[in-house]
Amino acid sequence: MNDDARFEDGREAPLNLGAFDLEDLQVLSSLVQDAVFPVTEMAWRPRERRFAILLNRFRWEDAGRERHGAERVRSVLAVDHVLKVSSQGIDRGDKDTILSVLTVGFEPGEDGTGHVLLTLAGDGAIRLAVEALEVTLKDVTRPYKAPSGRAPDHGA
Repeated sequence: MNDDARFEDGREAPLNLGAFDLEDLQVLSSLVQDAVFPVTEMAWRPRERRFAILLNRFRWEDAGRERHGAERVRSVLAVDHVLKVSSQGIDRGDKDTILSVLTVGFEPGEDGTGHVLLTLAGDGAIRLAVEALEVTLKDVTRPYKAPSGRAPDHGA
């Protein structure tokens, strides 16, 4: 028996969303909150002006959680029109480092430019200088049962 959940179980389709303004980005940010990824799953392709992360995203949008339990899904978070990438609090040399996304934000500049800011747990951050705001989130695998068996808890 296969314990992995299926999109068909919840009658939900995989996410494939884009953000081109602050309101859209807030939606994407809420969907990637608590996503985790190894430091090795980040890539910047300067010639393509694209920065991407393959992450394990908690399915906050899942309406069937009570029926089948907490799920995660592998997703690609991609930022286009990237001119420069900088980070703090991340040891890229430690290949075993697992990072966790808290928020994705945007600091607007002049004429549509600005910075996409990925805030990570543990005081880490990734700052992307962009010509224009264009962020996409696409699920690339079927959902699977969350290893913890429950939703992330932000304390109460």
